[in-house]
Amino acid sequence: MAYETILYDVKDATAHITLNRPKKLNAMNALCIGEMRAALAEVRGDDSVRVVVLSGAGDRAFTAGADINELTDKSPQEMHSYNRQWLALFDDIESLPKPVIASVHGYATGGGTEMSLTCDFVLCAEDSRFGLSEINIGVIPGAGAAMRLTRWMGRLKAKEILMLGEFVSGPEAVQCGLANRCVPGAELAQVTAEWAAKLAKKAPLALAAAKSCVNVGAEAAMPVALEYELREFLLLFESEDQKEGMTAFLEKREANFTGR
Repeated sequence: MAYETILYDVKDATAHITLNRPKKLNAMNALCIGEMRAALAEVRGDDSVRVVVLSGAGDRAFTAGADINELTDKSPQEMHSYNRQWLALFDDIESLPKPVIASVHGYATGGGTEMSLTCDFVLCAEDSRFGLSEINIGVIPGAGAAMRLTRWMGRLKAKEILMLGEFVSGPEAVQCGLANRCVPGAELAQVTAEWAAKLAKKAPLALAAAKSCVNVGAEAAMPVALEYELREFLLLFESEDQKEGMTAFLEKREANFTGR
């Protein structure tokens, strides 16, 4: 499928989805959101893809979030429909049964930070600038950032990020839990490739189960979450990969997982 606002490429079991509006700091308009969703649908249906990497084109930004040019004159009713697109995109990322890595450099503000919060891993360059600056233009995030920040970081840190509207640097992002790792910009692509390669060798069904367990566990009451984890654990014992993984361990060789 041909795309106008993103680049899509699959290599070494990894799908690379690159936001490609560098002159706009990769700001995301309605077309871009739709194309992101279409690319993620491709990933979902392609068994050869085991990992997804999200990144931004150019050297200035991962994405500056929503394209403000589209929003200035919208009514509340129009914004309701528009924000539903963002919510659907973020649900596509969170529910995808494959690990998603956000490879962040430069600006990752507004919707950029919101999108990174839905990814499974966030690797960032030292020049990264996260932040939810919506408060500075008279609004708040509308696609889940306030809720995710509160549940993951607690009320104090969430309010600091939301209500001050200031940038969070790459090193600070690691300290407060917005990112897994911060590296020099020149090393980001290599580190991202290394993480993707490691994940691509793991059992796909087990990765999907681990992802869903963490996502459910973050929301559900503990008794419900424990039952969910037990169910996912038992289901894996019906898979060929469980047999292969344990046999390979006993035979002291690397497992060859097939996703079955």
